[in-house]
Amino acid sequence: MSDPNPILRLMRSSAAVDYPAAVQFMEKEATAIANGDHPELIWFLEHPPILTKGTRGRAEHLMDAGRFPVFETDRGGEITYHGPGQRIVYTLLDVRRRANGDVRAFVRLLERCVIGALDRLGVMATSDPARPGVWVRRAELPRGEAKIGALGLKVRRGVSLHGISLNVDPDLSHFATIVACGLEGSAITSLAALGAVADFKSVDNALIASLTDYLGPLTDVPYVGVDADTGVTP
Repeated sequence: MSDPNPILRLMRSSAAVDYPAAVQFMEKEATAIANGDHPELIWFLEHPPILTKGTRGRAEHLMDAGRFPVFETDRGGEITYHGPGQRIVYTLLDVRRRANGDVRAFVRLLERCVIGALDRLGVMATSDPARPGVWVRRAELPRGEAKIGALGLKVRRGVSLHGISLNVDPDLSHFATIVACGLEGSAITSLAALGAVADFKSVDNALIASLTDYLGPLTDVPYVGVDADTGVTP
């Protein structure tokens, strides 16, 4: 019988984590979670400036391929930028328990977590069933909207890898290197660009409160340093 009140761990990185090392860590951790050896995990971190190309990524959407490293990844979605000023939330969760194995419903759940956090920061945001991610209204833009949060997932043995990126205060000019998430003509924004609270402490507190509302209490665990050469260091 499953635990009705499972432990949900929260790990927070202390510095930017290289993308390949993060993926290596996630893969090992997801296997341990699927085997029942580790509880589920939420991981807050940042990456150095990089581009990640999902399973539906198209080469023509790389507008300036030489500017940042490009990593092929097995997550769903297209091409995404990650970099300083962006809160990455990797969600290593049991999709079977969280959404009865329904990946679309799980994506909607994660979107609600982000929307709930933004609401706490005074920003009204929405989701769109046709386009994974989180959006804010911007009347001055041609489409009247801008994307503030992206989602990309891989589900393996019922456990999700990858997760959410929320634009806190990144260099928005970096997004010009790609057609973000394959959405031509879509604008990208951030909390800072909206004039909202844009410090990581406040954003993290809002995310934790919203994740707790939707997923249950989070238990802080010590940060495990992730190194690009060795994988994981205690």
